[in-house]
Amino acid sequence: MKKLNRREFVQTTTAVAAAAVGVPKTVFGQAPTMMTPKSARPCVVASSNGNRSKDADGVTCVAKAFKMMTGGADVLDALVAGVSIVELDPNQTGVGWSGLPDAEGVVQLDASCMHGPKKRAGAVAGIEGVRAPARVAQLVADETDHHLLVGKGAQDFARAMGIKIEEGLINENARKQWLEWKRRTDPLHYLSPKERAQAWYDAGIQMVREGLIDGEHFWGTINCDGVNPKGEICGVTTTSGLAWKIPGRAGDSPILGAGLYVDGDVGAAGSTGRGEANLYNLSSFLIVEEMRRGAHPKDAAMTALKRVAKNTIEKRLLNAKGQPNFGLSFYVLNAKGEYAGASMYEGTYAVCTEKGPETLKSDALYEGRPT
Repeated sequence: MKKLNRREFVQTTTAVAAAAVGVPKTVFGQAPTMMTPKSARPCVVASSNGNRSKDADGVTCVAKAFKMMTGGADVLDALVAGVSIVELDPNQTGVGWSGLPDAEGVVQLDASCMHGPKKRAGAVAGIEGVRAPARVAQLVADETDHHLLVGKGAQDFARAMGIKIEEGLINENARKQWLEWKRRTDPLHYLSPKERAQAWYDAGIQMVREGLIDGEHFWGTINCDGVNPKGEICGVTTTSGLAWKIPGRAGDSPILGAGLYVDGDVGAAGSTGRGEANLYNLSSFLIVEEMRRGAHPKDAAMTALKRVAKNTIEKRLLNAKGQPNFGLSFYVLNAKGEYAGASMYEGTYAVCTEKGPETLKSDALYEGRPT
């Protein structure tokens, strides 16, 4: 047996003692990294329309995504399959091909996705002629070195990937709603561009108040995030955007960090509601960073809502109480499988766990309604 000299003896006994009392390994040199297997309580969380639209078998978005995910499918594949149920539903007007068009009667769609384990993301904005843009966003992530394609370029890419392009695609109900809006807002009556834009917005809100348009669909979007039993996290957001928007407008949904953000080691967050408010604050990124610091999904989302409220100072965006006069909601989960839905005002969200799909009441920053 080799005898240890004094220096070797001291180094050996010191290292053993350090390990016993938990002294950081960096003090005595680099040691092998210990890998701990990840595990989580599987769940899928989404905006409330994720538990409303159904496929031919009567299955909703969150239920389909959860079944696929827990059955071994890739988490993002499962989520995209789930949101496609909403995108293809002709009876809703806030997501996919049947969404309400822009000011010129053209349906322009946005979508984004993020894959936590692969550290990949993809998005499309202002894409026309497709029914389900979430799949195109996934193809951007899988087949290109880019994160965002827009307009005609996004459409050409979709065509090259085998996605059917339908020129002039618009749902008949959406077309009728657009014609009613045009009847109310003949732009020739407004000489000031600022007044014209405000009139367009006011007419849309009035149609919501009269029950002609579902308020949720005026800003219609679906966000859906999931974590599987292995702790693998992904997310997707898809929308037809703000009803009657200025042609070319892109909101928060296709922007990473705003309409969606995923960190595979931390969690995921996404949103629906006033895209401009969310985009200005990059709220989904903020929420994930709050969770990184140890915050529960609910508390992280509330921090984001408070920041949005603080940064909303224009009078046109405030109600009589000085609070934001718009809706904004977040859907959040962490790597443990803890989840939350939080809204500026009272609302609901969808979730699916081992208990099955549910529609739950969101935690609200303010009571009542925006206006």
